[in-house]
Amino acid sequence: MSELVRTYLLQTEAEKVEYAEASPAGLAALPPSYEREVSDPVAAYADCTTLLAMTEQGPVGVVIVRVDGGEAEIKRLWADPNLRGRGLGSALLDAALALTTGRVRLSVWEWRAPAIRLYESRGFERAASWDDREGLICMERPAETLPLR
Repeated sequence: MSELVRTYLLQTEAEKVEYAEASPAGLAALPPSYEREVSDPVAAYADCTTLLAMTEQGPVGVVIVRVDGGEAEIKRLWADPNLRGRGLGSALLDAALALTTGRVRLSVWEWRAPAIRLYESRGFERAASWDDREGLICMERPAETLPLR
């Protein structure tokens, strides 16, 4: 899991540079705020449920969801870019949503159009931002959204 999260975070940092949200100077290392997720994911996600997508080659995707009372937050959702288009992200998101019964929230970078379309296909709507980072879209799936079939 640690390697999946590291790959996801490094990809995100590279995309921030590509989309002019960050300077290329720090690309080799993760920001300190992310280091704990990689070095000690068990502690970093102690209050979360982690689901992995597996193939015969091993883990190829991850989603981390934190459920707190009647609400949940998708913390990370990532699938190996070499396997995209095969439904891994959809399966991970659907599995995470199956753990929830109330409102679900998440944030996504504005340049991740395929991810935004996936979230919208599952009933997520853009919401007022709870995060002040430029380029980050906050989304919510209302509690009254029908369960997936």
